[in-house]
Amino acid sequence: MTGVVLAFAAFLPIWALTGAGWAAGRTGVLGEQAQTVLGRFAFTFAMPALLFLTMSRSRPADLAQPGIAVFALSLLVVFALAQSLGRWVFRRGQGDRAIAAMAAAYVNSANLGIPVAIHVLKDTSFIVTAALFQTLLITPVILALIDLDVPRERGERWRRMLTLPLRNPIVAASGAGLAVSALGWRLPEQVTDPLELLGGAAVPAALFALGMSLHARTRPDAEGRAERRVLVALKVVGQPLLAYAVGRWLFGLEGHALLSVVLVAGLPTAQNAFLFAAEYRLDEDLARDTVLMSTVCSMVSLSVITWLLAA
Repeated sequence: MTGVVLAFAAFLPIWALTGAGWAAGRTGVLGEQAQTVLGRFAFTFAMPALLFLTMSRSRPADLAQPGIAVFALSLLVVFALAQSLGRWVFRRGQGDRAIAAMAAAYVNSANLGIPVAIHVLKDTSFIVTAALFQTLLITPVILALIDLDVPRERGERWRRMLTLPLRNPIVAASGAGLAVSALGWRLPEQVTDPLELLGGAAVPAALFALGMSLHARTRPDAEGRAERRVLVALKVVGQPLLAYAVGRWLFGLEGHALLSVVLVAGLPTAQNAFLFAAEYRLDEDLARDTVLMSTVCSMVSLSVITWLLAA
């Protein structure tokens, strides 16, 4: 019962903000372009501010630990599997395959992961390190795959790949924050305070935009429903099971270390998948539905993981 209560407490703010966004979209109180504007604000300003501060206070050396290696392997395997299914089974273009793979493997490490870590693990160090891995290594790969989906001459394609960190605010902000951390700089409050305020709007804005999109949701066909079920199953069942198997039998993890890896791997899809799909005009419906479905299902799966491994 404790696991269920903890999961419900962690999910409640997500549902509240998403529900408020749905109500705003249904009533039209913010106008027809509000969802687009709010999503772009989160992608271009708020999320980069949050990631800059997070990276500037991070320690990249923390990536060199067995738990992160297990988490990375589980994420990469599920990501590659979703990519393959998108290409050979669901016949997706490269950009939409990247979004689908992100929906299947990229965990909600911020607004859900941190509360879960505080309430269940009693420690946020692992979830912060997992977020660091996703931001530094996985996000650029996803954005590169999306960017490569646009037909271009070979020379221009390489130019765009090399300049991706400068053109994309999320990658640029993460890289700048990492540089600050590597140099050992301590930023003054005059710099961090405005960024704290702006970054604090990232998660609420993303969830609000996600909720607003529900009002215009279209019902998928049979193949679309099947794809959503597969992605959600990979996220809330496949990834944590793989993390458990690799962690226990390949890396010899047990106890709290094993619980940390499996619990974080079992977190639902990050709302960033929806933000990326909306920003690059890809399949928003797929990303939104996977975020919502995986979030609902993970209320049960995270409770089961906690019950089985925290004893």
